[in-house]
Amino acid sequence: MESKNTNSILPAVVEALCAAGQGEVNWKKDGGRLLPSREQVIEVIEALRSVLFPGYFGISELSNSSIRFHVGATLDRVMSLFEEQIKRGLCFTCGHYTKVCPECTQGAAQIIRSFLEKLPQIQDLLAGDVRAAYEGDPAAASTAETIFCYPGILAITYYRLAHELYRFKVPLIPRIITEHAHSLTGIDIHPGARIGENFFIDHGTGVVVGETCIIGKKVTLYQGVTLGAKSFPLTEGGKPLKGLDRHPVVEDRVIIYSGATILGRVVIGEGSIIGGNVWITEDVAPGSRITLSSG
Repeated sequence: MESKNTNSILPAVVEALCAAGQGEVNWKKDGGRLLPSREQVIEVIEALRSVLFPGYFGISELSNSSIRFHVGATLDRVMSLFEEQIKRGLCFTCGHYTKVCPECTQGAAQIIRSFLEKLPQIQDLLAGDVRAAYEGDPAAASTAETIFCYPGILAITYYRLAHELYRFKVPLIPRIITEHAHSLTGIDIHPGARIGENFFIDHGTGVVVGETCIIGKKVTLYQGVTLGAKSFPLTEGGKPLKGLDRHPVVEDRVIIYSGATILGRVVIGEGSIIGGNVWITEDVAPGSRITLSSG
């Protein structure tokens, strides 16, 4: 029996795929939405990485006389693109969708200005993260090697940019940024997490840092560490309650070794060392040493 000719069934398939009312997967739900472009957001973030680490990414032949031109020209080129994507993110949730929205246009302009002003501070934080990676790993031959090669530096760079946008309450864009880093590195950091100075993720694959985590200064995580939620309180309708503090607090100078799982709003006290593969759901006193044998 001959199969149907593809051309004969194509119109019906196209109509079914494009019809409104296909639930959450159809962009025309609620009348059509002005969506951000994932590709343009990633393009902007990669350009910003070349500004934060000039000479390492993008144009490598920079000199003292050309670096300012490169940084200025790059920012001038990408900030208008980024402002448009931020506006689209704002419009996605404001309800206007494809209509011209003066509030979102003005809001995006204000956010992009504030974001630009934050870039030097982000660069300072990243310089501390790079030093932490170099000083924390005897295999690192130079700070340049950590910038070029370490997935933890890439993930924390994307996170620190996304976190500022999250603080400015930009929808969608921060998650696009950190999930792209997740796909590249295997390191999953929610942009809402609050992470202090000199943060180091060694190796990195499988690390998870939840939305409401608070991480202090000079903290080191190894591969496979989970800082997650123990449970999800539900509404009467059975849906997870949003916005609750449900992830760990990790105080300054804590080291958490590979495979450790820490769940819930517990506090890991300053200076503690958490051994590999342990499971923690209760507070840990400052200066503790927790291993499988100590439990």
